[in-house]
Amino acid sequence: MSSSQHTAIQAAQQRPPVPPFTEADALAKVQAAEDAWNTRDPDRVALAYTPDSIWRNRDSFVTGREEIRAFLTAKWARELDYALRKELWSFGDDRIAVRFQYEWRDATGAHWRSYGNELWEFDADGLMRRREASINDVPIHADERRIHGPRPPREHGVALPLA
Repeated sequence: MSSSQHTAIQAAQQRPPVPPFTEADALAKVQAAEDAWNTRDPDRVALAYTPDSIWRNRDSFVTGREEIRAFLTAKWARELDYALRKELWSFGDDRIAVRFQYEWRDATGAHWRSYGNELWEFDADGLMRRREASINDVPIHADERRIHGPRPPREHGVALPLA
């Protein structure tokens, strides 16, 4: 393989921005994750993770892109009308901490707001190799929903209230 072919393959596998992160990089990474998750496309979302990525999501442990795809497929089949907001909490060279909220409804029509925190660790290509998420669900009434789809660009970086 020529060096230009290797460079092209590596570029296709990169997810800029790549570590070490600046604040602007971390903010961009968080917004990109929010945008991707709001597509509810498991195939698209899974590509942001290393092939051997490990997750803890609530009480589930997931390893690798195939398990991530299966997990997300089941999640979005269960969490209907899913809409997410993420917010940068802190960052380091190859790590980012995020707080998030998302809203959804279940098959019975009950509405929920889920609050959580995530810890992310990235490889040198900007792919997430580790994700740990702690999440709590709070029942809400339909008229209490405040997240109704992907965030419009004018609201990028706007903090969400806790309650």
